[in-house]
Amino acid sequence: MSKAMDYLLQTRGEVVAPYFKFLKQAGENLDPKTRGLVSLLGKVHAQSESGLRQYLPRALRDGASAAEVIDVLLFSLPMLGLTRINWAIEIILTMDIPEFSPELLDQEATWHRLTAVAELPIDEPVRMEVADRAVFVLRDQQEVRVYDSQCPHQAANIPASGLTGNTLTCPNHGWQFDLQTGTCIAGGGHPLRQIISRINDQQEIELFF
Repeated sequence: MSKAMDYLLQTRGEVVAPYFKFLKQAGENLDPKTRGLVSLLGKVHAQSESGLRQYLPRALRDGASAAEVIDVLLFSLPMLGLTRINWAIEIILTMDIPEFSPELLDQEATWHRLTAVAELPIDEPVRMEVADRAVFVLRDQQEVRVYDSQCPHQAANIPASGLTGNTLTCPNHGWQFDLQTGTCIAGGGHPLRQIISRINDQQEIELFF
């Protein structure tokens, strides 16, 4: 939420709060993915860059694919106009989200080899890259957990320098995450996206995306 909306809620909460309640109730019969895509269209129509950067990761987190985002923008051409769609695509490209690269846009998910389990330190998270995607990996005595390096706030790609012990901090707005659970522990309320992983017969970690 913007500083302006925080101010209005503080000073005129009796007027603004019912509006947010109405929006929430109005979408009760929509599944999360549909709500995410509709909200995204609203930000594009208003040409709100901060809103687009915030709601695009939310739509992806709620199950929308990159291809579906592109399709819903093009499907809304009569409402948005080509200028707004081009504006949105330019911002999406600057966000550098792997799913939107031409090579991956229509590609079906598959398994990718990451590394051998034995090559990972225990209880010491590391940042790695596979198939043009960066991830954070934490191996403990019982399992291996893998998280997307992109912050769920505005899809900023969190660097290795954001690691302090098991805590990961996004440099853009200070959101912090516990890599033992992926939970956001400061700055926001959305967890890191956990990547589906498995250990194959050769004791290698494979990721599914």
